[in-house]
Amino acid sequence: MVRVTTTTLPEVDTRPEGTDTTGDDTPKMFHYVRKSKIAESAVMGNMVVALCGETFPVTRSPKPGSPVCPECKKIYESLPGGGDA
Repeated sequence: MVRVTTTTLPEVDTRPEGTDTTGDDTPKMFHYVRKSKIAESAVMGNMVVALCGETFPVTRSPKPGSPVCPECKKIYESLPGGGDA
């Protein structure tokens, strides 16, 4: 079993969202998706596309220490940081 650690996210245009639920409806891991699509998906049930390509409706928000999709994390960390300008 691979253990994934997470870190505090800087303020950027993506945020982890859950998919792949366990038997108790708790997501197995969270994916990075565009912030602007999260509320729309949560309210309207629209599908969002994660950085890794996974498509799903937003149903949960991550809590500190929640596992993050390794592929999304790798892509996210390779993106240029948001500037202060």
